[in-house]
Amino acid sequence: MKPLSKGLKKILVFTALVSVISIGYYIYALFVYAPVEENETFLSEIGEGFGEIGLWLLLFIYARTLIKLLLGKGAMSKRILPEYSPPIDPKQFNKLIHYLDRTHIYFGICAVAIILLHIVLMGIPMNILFFPAVLILVIWQGLFGMFISWKYSPKELKKFSYLVHAQLFTGIMIGIFAYLGHLLIDD
Repeated sequence: MKPLSKGLKKILVFTALVSVISIGYYIYALFVYAPVEENETFLSEIGEGFGEIGLWLLLFIYARTLIKLLLGKGAMSKRILPEYSPPIDPKQFNKLIHYLDRTHIYFGICAVAIILLHIVLMGIPMNILFFPAVLILVIWQGLFGMFISWKYSPKELKKFSYLVHAQLFTGIMIGIFAYLGHLLIDD
């Protein structure tokens, strides 16, 4: 069995560390904060629908990253899995990857807007740190994604934005924080 690459080790350690810290905070919040009463209003019902759509959009966006990693495509794949060679011919998937690359920006814009609508319509308690963290991370991803695609962005800003936007750490944190935050509300 081959040893894990340095990039993959970093992602796994980061994921484990964020998970452990987040679970610790989850336990703390469970005992410190009063249970969040379920607010069943017309707007919160619409907000729940937006939340589900936002989840599917995020899954679609990060599925693109996963497919590229599995096929050994892109700069991130070379960084995380430098010696990886896919068991199948990645050329068979060029049309799919091209489609995912072209639509990524549109799904990203929709995801940011829908997640922000979900947060506003649900009236999520911002005293539980998971929720402001998710809000900040979603805006962070959206802003830097916008700077990458905006034709008036200076070259240096585009380069920096790509480095910040095109990494898995933010997505990992969004997933963990959103999941545990929803567990707190659903209890």
